[in-house]
Amino acid sequence: MAELSGIRVDESDPACERGKSAAMKIMDLLTEDDMDVSKIKDEFLPYQGHLWHQWSKIHKELYNLKGNAEKEKSKKQQELMNIRQKQYTVSCSKLMELFIESLSSLPPKDKQYFLKWTQILMDDLSTVELSLILHSYDEKWSEVMALKDTASKLDLLSIKQTELEEITKKLQSATFGLEHIFREMGQIYEAHRTIEGESRHTDWSKYPELAAQLMISGHPMELMDGDAGHVPLTWISSLLEEVIKKLGDQRVFVLSVLGIQSSGKSTMLNTMFGLQFAVSAGRCTKGVFMQLVKVSEEMKKDLKFDYLLVVDTEGLRALEVEGNTTHHHDNELATFVVGLGNLTLINIFGENPSEMQDILQIVVQAFMRMKKVKLSPSCVFVHQNVTDVAAAEKNMEGKRRLQEKLDQMAKLAAEEEVCSAECFSDVIKFDVRKDVKYCAQLWEGSPPMAPPNPGYSESIQEVKNIILSKASQSAGITLSQFKYKIQDLWSALLSENFVFSFKNTLEIAAYRKLEVQYGNWTWDLRSNMLAIENQLYNRIENGNLDKVKVSNLTKKTSKTYEEIKTAMKKYFEENREKEFLAQWRGRFETKIKEFHDEQVSTVKRKLDEVIQQKNARKKLDDKKKEFEDKLLQKSKELAQQLKDKAKDEEELKNEFSSVWSDLVTEITADIKPVEDINLKEDQFKILHELGFEHILINESKTSGSYKKISSVGDYSDYVILQKKKDTSESEPTQDIVPDDSHTSKLGTYVTKPVSNLWKYTKTFFRSNSNTKQIQDQSQSALPFHEQQQIRLLIDKAVKLSLYSIRSKPVATRGYTSAYLQEAAKIVKEKVEKFQSESKYTLKKDFTVDLLLYVFCKAEVLLLDSQEKFKMKHDALTYLQSKKTQYYNVFRSFCKGNLSAVVLAELICEKLKASTVEAVCNKTAIGLAGVMRCNFPAFNGNRLNLEKHVLKALAEKEDFDDFITYIRNPRKQTKAFIKAEVEKYIFTDCTHETVNILKKNVHDINMMVSQALSTATQKVQTQRGDINMWLKEFSSLLKDELTFDTISSQNFSDINNFDFFMEAIKKEFTCVSDEMRSFSLNKLKEFRLKPDEILIDQLCNCCWVKCPFCAAVCTNTIEGHSPDDHSVPFHRPEGIKGWHYRGTVEFSIDFCTTNVASDQSFYPRHDSEETVSYKLYRTAGPKYADWRIIPDESKLVYWKWFVCRFQKKLEEHYNYKFQGRGEIPSEWKTISKYKAIRSLDEMCE
Repeated sequence: MAELSGIRVDESDPACERGKSAAMKIMDLLTEDDMDVSKIKDEFLPYQGHLWHQWSKIHKELYNLKGNAEKEKSKKQQELMNIRQKQYTVSCSKLMELFIESLSSLPPKDKQYFLKWTQILMDDLSTVELSLILHSYDEKWSEVMALKDTASKLDLLSIKQTELEEITKKLQSATFGLEHIFREMGQIYEAHRTIEGESRHTDWSKYPELAAQLMISGHPMELMDGDAGHVPLTWISSLLEEVIKKLGDQRVFVLSVLGIQSSGKSTMLNTMFGLQFAVSAGRCTKGVFMQLVKVSEEMKKDLKFDYLLVVDTEGLRALEVEGNTTHHHDNELATFVVGLGNLTLINIFGENPSEMQDILQIVVQAFMRMKKVKLSPSCVFVHQNVTDVAAAEKNMEGKRRLQEKLDQMAKLAAEEEVCSAECFSDVIKFDVRKDVKYCAQLWEGSPPMAPPNPGYSESIQEVKNIILSKASQSAGITLSQFKYKIQDLWSALLSENFVFSFKNTLEIAAYRKLEVQYGNWTWDLRSNMLAIENQLYNRIENGNLDKVKVSNLTKKTSKTYEEIKTAMKKYFEENREKEFLAQWRGRFETKIKEFHDEQVSTVKRKLDEVIQQKNARKKLDDKKKEFEDKLLQKSKELAQQLKDKAKDEEELKNEFSSVWSDLVTEITADIKPVEDINLKEDQFKILHELGFEHILINESKTSGSYKKISSVGDYSDYVILQKKKDTSESEPTQDIVPDDSHTSKLGTYVTKPVSNLWKYTKTFFRSNSNTKQIQDQSQSALPFHEQQQIRLLIDKAVKLSLYSIRSKPVATRGYTSAYLQEAAKIVKEKVEKFQSESKYTLKKDFTVDLLLYVFCKAEVLLLDSQEKFKMKHDALTYLQSKKTQYYNVFRSFCKGNLSAVVLAELICEKLKASTVEAVCNKTAIGLAGVMRCNFPAFNGNRLNLEKHVLKALAEKEDFDDFITYIRNPRKQTKAFIKAEVEKYIFTDCTHETVNILKKNVHDINMMVSQALSTATQKVQTQRGDINMWLKEFSSLLKDELTFDTISSQNFSDINNFDFFMEAIKKEFTCVSDEMRSFSLNKLKEFRLKPDEILIDQLCNCCWVKCPFCAAVCTNTIEGHSPDDHSVPFHRPEGIKGWHYRGTVEFSIDFCTTNVASDQSFYPRHDSEETVSYKLYRTAGPKYADWRIIPDESKLVYWKWFVCRFQKKLEEHYNYKFQGRGEIPSEWKTISKYKAIRSLDEMCE
């Protein structure tokens, strides 16, 4: 008829015909054996059947482990791999081959027709079967309801309920559509990728690209499998990555929809946006679907995003979800879609108050969770199928009732989620007058004969306008952000506690970038302050500054500080992630101010010490001037007498030495020389005074045992185990065996001595005289918590005693043995205090070793400071260092050189030392800056540094270094920085280092040359003398070089300043050439060192340890409250010596595994009650501040470490990897390469 009338129809389009032809091939395949519709999926779609459902079930169990958590997890992970292997071995069905071939080969237009025809024909195929099954379901349901009223027929009721469940399964099997074919594609892709890894050259690897093309063209894609109740993250992530590749990382506004099942959600969305969500064949949406809608160019003027991404869901209170799982499933679904959406459309159908209450409770709880995890979506309520939309008064009454219900639900949800909220507006920004819309019903009358209601479209258009109005105020999110959001929400939902388990990847990524920026800002401030410190240091040494004011320092750094504040403002206001960054802005601005103020006060303190030192040696400095004047005068006079013997070097030296000796004796006659110190003798004397025998001291020194006291694994040899008379204070005398009911509970040990050993073991052991005594009792005679107490004692004693040494003014006033005595006293007091609180007695060997260890550490500090003191304050030492310099002056006079030449030589000799120091200090700052910017380990945040420290440890494979890192991560990190700086300077980048040094030499040259020209020009202009020239030259150098004043009285005959200037330039060129070629080891000799600068910059961060595994927090900010401590590098608890009470069995569990298990722990070694790992934050302050997220122990690094150093760990701690601590076989297959690579994966 259409052809006769000349009307063009789709069916006559060649593209439509080709699409239908391809679809018919698929239908022919499905119907060729007259197969039952309910068996089609099992036959043609094997990947998504029982195996996928089983995989989903086991995967969810990973987040709720029971028994031995790590072994159970390894077992389940192996089961998951086995299921994937089974899926992988299943061949791709003929149906999938035909479908993929059509998708791959058909042109875009043909492809659209092909999909449409396939959907229509599949609906036709399943409609009749579904109708029959639904009819059968209704009949059986009626029978069950009737039998429920008859108490005497319980057996028959049970049979009928079983039959009803079978019909339900058949109903699910008979539901067959395009979404199931796409689901099969996803499962084929996931199975093959799991087994084969990433590949670009296989058929299955093209599936995400094919699906992405369809999604871009507007086809809905399944996000959550409604049958398995699982999100196939690998498939969805790959699909979205392909979409990003094709479109770019476009911004999307995510609109999600929630409502009771069969409430018209999909119909409303299809009407509103012309979408294609399935509503045909009487089927309800099953699972969660997403569809892209492109924003027109015209609309883009008002909107800040490129696409609308609509997320449609299966209904809440779905009939298919039965029993106790209904409420959990609905909460899970609601939380998922509410979390995904920028705006959630909540669809309420009809006016049934009980149904309304059900959905509101679920929705409010979902929004409450979003608030707690800092997500802030908005919402609009759509009230469909209302009888009288036009009645404004009734609508207002309905809105008032809705507001009351929402407020009521908010209070209930607040109780369940442990959150404070009195009304719904406390949970989410909500205005009942604007955010609630009443809609007319779709049909005028009762279907199927009722006509559509024209008012329905008008109502839906009004809802659409509200949505677009809200959308215009949002920038949406990028597709990559949407991808991460899916992963974060789903991973958290798998855990029992969503709020504790939610990890916002986007927020974490934004924070990590902010940490990097914070490092850049603080480095700019630090390098600026170092330059200022250098300038003022030179002024003080030149005698041009005798007081440093905070106000002056603040003024000098104000320009850099203001630039940083401007950069911060720009970063927080213009960054793409400014929504996330807003929460940290105030805190980081405060931190930058605190850092600035701390730098100012630190520099002031350092410079005040320099002024104090200069004042302390003022008398000696005056003597130096007197000596120089006399020596120059004597040299000049003697040179006149020895003119004729200038060529006899030996006689000149003898004559000079005679004059020199007389002058030195004369000047130092009334000055007491600084004596050399003998630390070894002082140490021995102090130990003897403390009551330790000579033989004990000598034995310790000879064996060198004291050097390793801080890294000993077992301190039993240092302890005398005293038996108490009271048996209640000792191990029980009866045979004891582990109580099986407590085997899952791991004993936690903390830093407090135990006064009653039996008290904390009785929970784990029961008396039984008829049973065999426990085998393999702890080989260590000292319990773990006592070992920990001794380690803490050592750390504290060393820290306090060395702090005492560092605080002493050795560099300004010299050394006295009282400083060592004070440090020894601190150690002795700490040991005595420890012994008074412990049930164990420490041997004398321990105290001797600890004191010698402290002395060894202090020796380096004291000798270095004493050497500095001697150079600055000992007249004889100073004069001896200048002998060669003044002999050269004397010899120059003897050779008959002009005063200008002699003075030029003297000036250059004086400049040489300060020039070398200035070049080395500037090179140190420059090198630190270059490495901070370009060296991978130093140019990121704290997490990045930690990653490189762990990589270096793995590469070196030194067990002692690992133990140092586990015990004292800060110490090992400093050692890593020092090693990397040395390697950079002397091995990897020597050429670049030399270039930096040469540039600084050139800069100094230019500065000296400029000062020479300026001083000479000024003196010539003003007709000044040599005294004026020296003062002018010195003032020009005051910020860059230290320059001791020279008496001009012996050079008053200089009047040719051009000649004088050239003489200095010539002499200084030799100095410069010498500097360009000196050894890089010189960098270690001066005030500023690149490794120390970088340590100050990089180690000023958080070092709090995880209370379970002792992994160190990786936050770049030291005081980062209220943010929790966190680290992606958690590890097996046995690494720090944890074991099961009363046994030698190490604990191999990760705390990130335990928090997803049913296990419990003792918060303290003397605790009577256990705490569930899932509620670990309630165990006390040190637990409450940590955020430990279940992560399936993905980090294989520490698993490799345990296997690599198994024997050494067992020897170190005297425990065994056996029983509950047996290492899973999967761990032993991990290579070092894979372990190191896992660090990168965890830091992405």
